[in-house]
Amino acid sequence: MYTDGVLFDLDGTLWDSCRVVAESWGVTLRRLVPGAVPPGTDDVRGIMGMTAPQIVRALFSQYGEAAKTLALTCMREENAYIAAHGGKLYPGLEETLAALSARVPLFIVSNCQDGYIQCFLESSGLGGCFRDYECEGSTGLDKAENIALLCRRHGLRRPVYVGDTRSDETAARAAGCTFVHAAYGFGTADAPDAVIEALRELPELLTGEGEKHV
Repeated sequence: MYTDGVLFDLDGTLWDSCRVVAESWGVTLRRLVPGAVPPGTDDVRGIMGMTAPQIVRALFSQYGEAAKTLALTCMREENAYIAAHGGKLYPGLEETLAALSARVPLFIVSNCQDGYIQCFLESSGLGGCFRDYECEGSTGLDKAENIALLCRRHGLRRPVYVGDTRSDETAARAAGCTFVHAAYGFGTADAPDAVIEALRELPELLTGEGEKHV
């Protein structure tokens, strides 16, 4: 499978930060709303990949008119917490990214708030592996538009997007990308171009030696 650029989703593809996000939101909500029962780890896992408005509706609607403000405050304050505590990197991430980045430019596109990708890069120490990144919180664009934006910015003609959910698949298709489903992540896919059960399978797939996955 030839590519001139690999774009990654973040949550459920490169790491799992659900536990630390839930912890951070708990700290913020209990400070702002005494007696609040914050979302748990499973609740956070269920909204990974959603946009901010979707998260407000899914997990903060019980706070009425304050829902949006509370959700955005939780997301803003989580950046510092995640930078300090980090998420759980998927097995083989460091070696896989090192191998891939030596051959092809790597990118991240996520629906997260501005600053979140930077927290991943800082806490993981993997910033040197990536050429660029974009997110909904920075551009105000949806995932498909951000994928297309990076592809145009870097002149990518055969981009591959790696993600773990149907929404990733839909965005990749809309942006004209080949889609590789990270089946070890949070979600499923309908008709991916290829499937990996672990990150370590990706370099082999992209050299053309992994055609059995396609």
